[in-house]
Amino acid sequence: MNTLSFILQKEFKQIFRDKTILAMMFIAPIMQFIILPQVANFDVKNINLVYIDHDQSPYSQQLLQKITASGYFRLISAPFTYAEGITYIEKGKADVVVEIPTDFERNLVREGRQSIGVSIDAINGSKSSLGGAYLAQVIHDFNQQLAINIKAPKPLARTAQITMASTSWYNPLMQYKYYIVPGILAILLTIIGGFLSALNVVKEKEIGTIEQINVTPIKKWQFILGKLIPFWVLGTLLFTLGLTLMYVVYGIAPAGSLLTLYTFAAMYLIAILGFGLLVSTFANSQLQAMFIAYFFIMIFLLMSGFLTNIESMPAWAMTASQFIPVTHFVKAMRQIVLKGSALWELKAELLYLMGFAVALNSWAIWNYKKTS
Repeated sequence: MNTLSFILQKEFKQIFRDKTILAMMFIAPIMQFIILPQVANFDVKNINLVYIDHDQSPYSQQLLQKITASGYFRLISAPFTYAEGITYIEKGKADVVVEIPTDFERNLVREGRQSIGVSIDAINGSKSSLGGAYLAQVIHDFNQQLAINIKAPKPLARTAQITMASTSWYNPLMQYKYYIVPGILAILLTIIGGFLSALNVVKEKEIGTIEQINVTPIKKWQFILGKLIPFWVLGTLLFTLGLTLMYVVYGIAPAGSLLTLYTFAAMYLIAILGFGLLVSTFANSQLQAMFIAYFFIMIFLLMSGFLTNIESMPAWAMTASQFIPVTHFVKAMRQIVLKGSALWELKAELLYLMGFAVALNSWAIWNYKKTS
């Protein structure tokens, strides 16, 4: 233990002398945590609308007011011809073109039905599908409120009707920040832990101090543990800072136990730091370590369920995502912060992280060679 304590003293001194590492570990994550949740928002708003009204009737104007008052659409132009309107989509200035035909109001009053034309820019599939759904809902609500429908005869008493009363659990206002903020905190721990620990051992190789360490009686596990513990301590401090910002900046207080949160964070940090140390045992330069770590962290981001649902992925990707530690930590973070899940409810995720921690660190110790 005396040997390990000397290694830890040396590591902490080395870290605190390097102002760049301290900035990367605290200042950069704080800025990212404040900015990213505000811009990483998948709610579709400000859909650019072009409204072509050939009827110019009170009903067509009421429909326009209904669409723009929904809060999702922004009227950018009201040309007189469809040829003019479609050029806005061609130039990328509009997302939806709505065309109201001539005699729109007359057909509604006399015949009780009327079709309108809707053209949607479908380059962004998510935005186009949601925009179309929003527009369909607005038109449906408008149709229900039309004077001719309100004055229509009531249905017979024997006509069956279905009504729905819905309740949103865990996120009553359905605000996207409640979903994305815990995930971003998990990803920041991944980036900081994975990158910095990967660069740490390689830096010893580049400046030549690794040779001095290799000729000492320091055991491999002592060396790897001495590299892991300082970043684990700093990672825990960063996690605490992230939870504080989550409450102060976004008003999100964990619904679950802080002890459960810290248990998962501690185990995850061991796993991801083991990954970084494993990368450093393979790389011979900091540039190599950065490229290797970047390659895997990009996969972690895309396949962990941080941005997209794992259930929407192909079967092979769903299976592969279970072998990524970030997947289980992101899931646990959201369950604890939003649902208040207890430790026993997430025991499978904890066992996964424990397995990754043991496997990655054992591999790093085994792969570290004291002779070249």
